[in-house]
Amino acid sequence: MKITDPPFSRTGAQLLVDALKVHGVDMAFGVPGESYLAVLDALYDAQDQIKFVICRQEGGAANMADAYGKLTGRPGICFVTRGPGASNAAVGIHTAFQDSTPVILFIGQVGGEVAEREAFQEVDYRRMYGQMAKWVAQIDRADRVAEYVSHAFHLATSGRPGPVVLALPEDMQKQTAPVSNARPYQRVAAHPGAADMNRLREMLAQAERPFVILGGGGWNQKACEDFQAFASAFNLPVGCSFRSQDLIDNRDPHYVGDVAVGLNPKLAERIRNCDLLLAIGARLGEWTTGGYTLVEVPRPKQKFIHIYPGAEELGRVYQGDLLINSGMPEFAAVARALAPTRRVWDEWTEGARADLEAWQQPVSVPGKLNMSEVVHFLRGRLPSGTIVTNGAGNFSIWVHRFHQYTGFRTQLGPTSGAMGYGVPAAIAAKLVHPDRTVISFSGDGDFLMTGQELATAMQYGVKVVFFVVNNGMYGTIRMHQERDFPGRISGTQLVNPDFAALARAYGLHGEIVEATAGFEAAFERALNAKTSALIELRIDPEAITPRTTLSAIRAEALKNKGK
Repeated sequence: MKITDPPFSRTGAQLLVDALKVHGVDMAFGVPGESYLAVLDALYDAQDQIKFVICRQEGGAANMADAYGKLTGRPGICFVTRGPGASNAAVGIHTAFQDSTPVILFIGQVGGEVAEREAFQEVDYRRMYGQMAKWVAQIDRADRVAEYVSHAFHLATSGRPGPVVLALPEDMQKQTAPVSNARPYQRVAAHPGAADMNRLREMLAQAERPFVILGGGGWNQKACEDFQAFASAFNLPVGCSFRSQDLIDNRDPHYVGDVAVGLNPKLAERIRNCDLLLAIGARLGEWTTGGYTLVEVPRPKQKFIHIYPGAEELGRVYQGDLLINSGMPEFAAVARALAPTRRVWDEWTEGARADLEAWQQPVSVPGKLNMSEVVHFLRGRLPSGTIVTNGAGNFSIWVHRFHQYTGFRTQLGPTSGAMGYGVPAAIAAKLVHPDRTVISFSGDGDFLMTGQELATAMQYGVKVVFFVVNNGMYGTIRMHQERDFPGRISGTQLVNPDFAALARAYGLHGEIVEATAGFEAAFERALNAKTSALIELRIDPEAITPRTTLSAIRAEALKNKGK
């Protein structure tokens, strides 16, 4: 079917797929369901333009859509069926919301003739997703499909990016309507005013110990390059918020560490002692502020500048001396043009970088396999531009602390703390960038949340190296358990499969590494395998973080309790 400007009659499903083509969609992720059969049929006619990636669970599909949105800046598209499918997809939509990622979730819905009867798998998605998305709506009329989809794309990408959810009743999908196509969406963003930028420059001129926390969504390659030029011109120390370390090349002398879980104590002290704090794109959420203790609420003791794409966030938690509502590309382009008038903090920045370099040296840990040495090897072995994904758990601390991310979108991880993200994100990353090396880290509990997507990797012939860090427990929860209820282990023990054998069952390369000495050769075999590969890394349960052990945490907790 040829798309033309004058109105012509199409079904709601055809109108939807044609709208996706108008808005530049080239890939969608999903699990099929009878509630959107007509859309699947319309996608059949568009298969040369839109690649529909068949996933094994809706949570995996939604996470892939989130990864696509992060990598491209365009909305990641996900299709799921009603009820159970929509419920499974919720984890990815929550991640997209907290991570400020543009995603559009389409859900098949019961037809209007049975609505409000608790029909088979019927759910009111406005109530279900209300707080998890920027907009939740249902398209009840075929003649309004183009309008709704256009609004979804505009809203997902404008201001603070985020997810949109649209329900598709079965009868609407089959209705016909003579409708013209909309035009492609445009991203809408605020721009910083000249007065605001002059004030920012003046505040920098008055500072002696400035510090930048960089983070959030809405960045692109050019914006990161512009910011890096601004940081270089002013010689600013830059810390990145939780799982946003790739917004500046970590090899750059201005990058001084991640302001997140496992924060370097010396870096924390610098933030507390800075006299001007610039939060650029970062919300300053719970993890970035150490539970809102690193920066005082509501009035920081430092002079405080907050630049953020969503006006609703400015002043929400922290009052600022200067609040700038701006998209990140728009701010970074103007910031790059600023000329420094005074700079007295060179030693401050150099000291912060020296602290990071010392912090990133390998550490001694219990057991035969040392994750700090593993990651240290990888950062020297992997080519620049390698994409590193991870889910949630203590295992990720090793990667965030010891790896060096080499630029924009070389890191994909959920700021939402959702388990099961790393595997599907890696598959999406390889589909989007087949020419780049992609590796993925998961914990043993984390991996089994979405590990079945190895079948998707095999089906589409993508080559990813998956690492499963196995310590036989839900490590993060066990760590907190030892701190709060020392020695009372409950609900955190795991009995795991042979992960390498599981990978081989999917037709992939799989092997086990139990000592640091065996890792390099195993990695080379995995990297050169004809398929994706999985390496199970068996670590000592005592090696819970780079800084301490389970026994030490328990002993300290017992001491504090007076036992």
